[in-house]
Amino acid sequence: MAYKWQERSSAQEADFMIATIAHLLEDGERAFHGVSSQLPMVAMKLAKAMYTPNLTLLNIPGGVNSKETKLSDYSSASNELWKLSEGTFPLEDIFDLSMRGGLDVAFLSGVQFDMHGHINASVIGDYHKPKVRLPGGAGSAVLIPTVKKAIIWRTKHDLKTFVPKVDFVTTKGNLYKIVTPLALFGVRNGQLVLEGKHPDVTYEALQTQTGFSLDFTQCRDLPLPTAKE
Repeated sequence: MAYKWQERSSAQEADFMIATIAHLLEDGERAFHGVSSQLPMVAMKLAKAMYTPNLTLLNIPGGVNSKETKLSDYSSASNELWKLSEGTFPLEDIFDLSMRGGLDVAFLSGVQFDMHGHINASVIGDYHKPKVRLPGGAGSAVLIPTVKKAIIWRTKHDLKTFVPKVDFVTTKGNLYKIVTPLALFGVRNGQLVLEGKHPDVTYEALQTQTGFSLDFTQCRDLPLPTAKE
């Protein structure tokens, strides 16, 4: 029986995204996550525990390789990620590190993405008379153009998220991957390329949730999380 992706639970989606993200990280890299970034935070810890022991974990509170495992609901920006750390590296130094070419990975997000890799986190609608005013670029405006690999994560994959043209270009730059509950995108020659999908999501379902035409020739089924993961 074909899998009905609409019936997948949020926990299953989170597990799939975390495992997918963890496999994008390489040993020896320096990876940073920001505020409200619970999924990449867990993925970074998973990668370090199982695949990339020399991965350096950096976070917005300023902790380095935090060993804390009991985290609050606001865990990705709380001092729990600072207390049990090997060292400290404050946020202002993260931006400096990235601009000097020393930050390998930064996990960021947005609200709209188009096939050219443009990211909108500013407004929906006209900039001067928007339907919705969004938080804005914040750190992503600096990090995406300067980090070696920007990995975007978004827990929604629908026609409002993947659009033919974003309403406003908040930032663009060194976009490496976009991870959603349904798919994995890469970037080639300035264009988003569909590299993988959830194995139980059909091509048809994926296309109906994406606002621009998808090329499935390079798409593979991504592995589901193992029991150990």
